[in-house]
Amino acid sequence: MIQAPTAAKTLIERTQRGEALPIDFTRSRRTQSGAFNKVMKAFVDYMLVIPGLLLISPLLFFIAVLVKLDSPGPIIHRRRVLGLDGRVFDAYKFRTMYVNGDDILAKYPKLRAELARNYKLKCDPRVTRIGHWLRKFSLDELPQLFNVLQQDMSLVGPRIITPNEIKKYGQWGDTLMSVMPGLTGLWQISGRSDTSYDERVRLDMEYIHSWSVGLDVNIILQTIPAVLKGDGAY
Repeated sequence: MIQAPTAAKTLIERTQRGEALPIDFTRSRRTQSGAFNKVMKAFVDYMLVIPGLLLISPLLFFIAVLVKLDSPGPIIHRRRVLGLDGRVFDAYKFRTMYVNGDDILAKYPKLRAELARNYKLKCDPRVTRIGHWLRKFSLDELPQLFNVLQQDMSLVGPRIITPNEIKKYGQWGDTLMSVMPGLTGLWQISGRSDTSYDERVRLDMEYIHSWSVGLDVNIILQTIPAVLKGDGAY
């Protein structure tokens, strides 16, 4: 059994309790930038993703069929997001919305205003029937494992954001762009979409500052029960 360092455990426990950590983000170490650390992080990604994709390939096929049968439209949704050094790429997801989502949302001005503020809706009329369950258990994000293989993303990292969202990070934007976004992270095991945007920024900066292989392993292990509970996902 892999034993994560005590420091990594303490960080996760404190973020899950919602405690503010006394970290000066302006002096972020950006420890992932070293050549050896990059190799180690990529090694962990490939070591877990390649056998993982082989194992869940029947599940991916089953979900693809459900998405296709549930509503008209493509199976895979490509979301334009920011990656390392601000490079824009397509993050893959199973489609969870109706193709006329913009027309549907236009009928709800209050929801449009909420989306503009938080980039997330708790009760989203655009989400399909199967899409609701895929989101609840984060199954819609499984295609992002291919983004990890392409090294556009890592298994663990800050949340993926759209180009418009970078302004929400203010002075921490450059720090965010110094690492690859992750399929999971501190935000995933600390309330998911129920966290405020300011809290998401804090968690992303805390992760970048405190990164270690042990922290990544610990987050991966805690992601499984967090996803199975289905709390804070919509």
